[in-house]
Amino acid sequence: MNHLPDWVLIVAIKSGVLIFVVVTCFAYLMLLERKMLGWFQMRVGPTWCGPWGLMQPAADAVKLVLKEDLTPGQADWFVYKVAPALAVLTALLAYAVIPFGWLPDGRPIAIASPNVGILYLLAVASVGVYGIALGGWSSQSKWPLLGAVRSTAQMISYELAMGLSIVPVVMLAGTTDLGGIVAAQSAHHLWYAIPLFIPYFIYGITALAETNRAPFDLPEAETELVAGFHTEYSSLRFGTFFVAEYVNMITVCAIRTLLFLGGGDGPFVRQFPLLSVVWFLAKVGILLFMMIWWRATLPRLRYDRLMAFGWKVLLPTAVGNLLIVAGVVSALGTR
Repeated sequence: MNHLPDWVLIVAIKSGVLIFVVVTCFAYLMLLERKMLGWFQMRVGPTWCGPWGLMQPAADAVKLVLKEDLTPGQADWFVYKVAPALAVLTALLAYAVIPFGWLPDGRPIAIASPNVGILYLLAVASVGVYGIALGGWSSQSKWPLLGAVRSTAQMISYELAMGLSIVPVVMLAGTTDLGGIVAAQSAHHLWYAIPLFIPYFIYGITALAETNRAPFDLPEAETELVAGFHTEYSSLRFGTFFVAEYVNMITVCAIRTLLFLGGGDGPFVRQFPLLSVVWFLAKVGILLFMMIWWRATLPRLRYDRLMAFGWKVLLPTAVGNLLIVAGVVSALGTR
C-alpha cells in the first residue's frame, strides 16, 4: 500500500487544527456579540449557562441539534440540503492562505503561502454568495427568494469597490503575496491604513455589506422578509448559515488586518517572532469589536439607498482614489 506524501498529511493536520480553532472562535464570537449588545442596551446578556454564560454556545448547539430538520415539500431537495454546507465551505476556504504570524525561522504560520494570495481571496469571496443564493432559491418560497436576490445584488454592488480598495495596497507593496504585503509594511515601519486611509475605510464598509451585517443586513431583514434567505431552514442547517456569517466576519477582519494594519507586526516581534500571532489576533479582535458596535449603533439602510450608496458613492470614491495612488506611485517611481 502506497503511503500518502508527507505534504498531504501536513496540510490535512493544519487544516483540521485551523477549522477547530475557527469554529471555536465563531462560537465565542457569537457569545461576545450577545454580551456586547446587552451592554450597549443596558442589559446583562446571557448568564445562566455556565459561569458568566460561557456555556451558552454549547447550549445553543444542543438546542439546534434537538430541533426537527424540516424540508419544504416544494423545495429542490438536493440544492436545499447542500446550500448551507456550501456557504460554510466558501467561508473556510479563505483561511488556506492567511498567515497568522511567523515562526522563529521566518516561515509564515499558514496552511499555504502562494504568491497570488490576494487573487485567491478575491476568487473565494466572489463565490461566497452562492450558498445564500442557492439556499433562498431552492426553498421555493417568496421571502427566501427575495433575500437571495438582495444578497446577490448587494454582493455585485460592493465587490467592485472592495476589489478597487485592495489594488492600492498591491501597488505600494509590489506583490500579491499576503506575507509580502505584511513584510513591506514592516520594512517601512508604516501601516498602510495611514497613507491609504480611504481604501481602509472603503474596505471596512464593503466588508459589512459582504457579510450581510448591519446596517447592510437587507438579505435577512426580519421586519421585511420574515428571516430572509433562511426562512425555511431549521435545526442544524439553520445554524450552519450563522456559522458561515460569523466565520466570514473573522475572515474579512483578518484580511483587513493583513492589508492595512501590518498583520502580526508589532513591538518585540523581531525578538520574539511567535508574538506576531498575539498581535494579529489582537488586531482582528478590535476590528470584530467595531463590527459588533456598528450593529448596535447604526440603523438598517433602505434597499434603494443601499444600492445607491454602493454605486454612486463607494465605487466612484474607490476609482478616484485608485487613480490618485497610481499617479503618486508612478511619479515617485520615476524619480
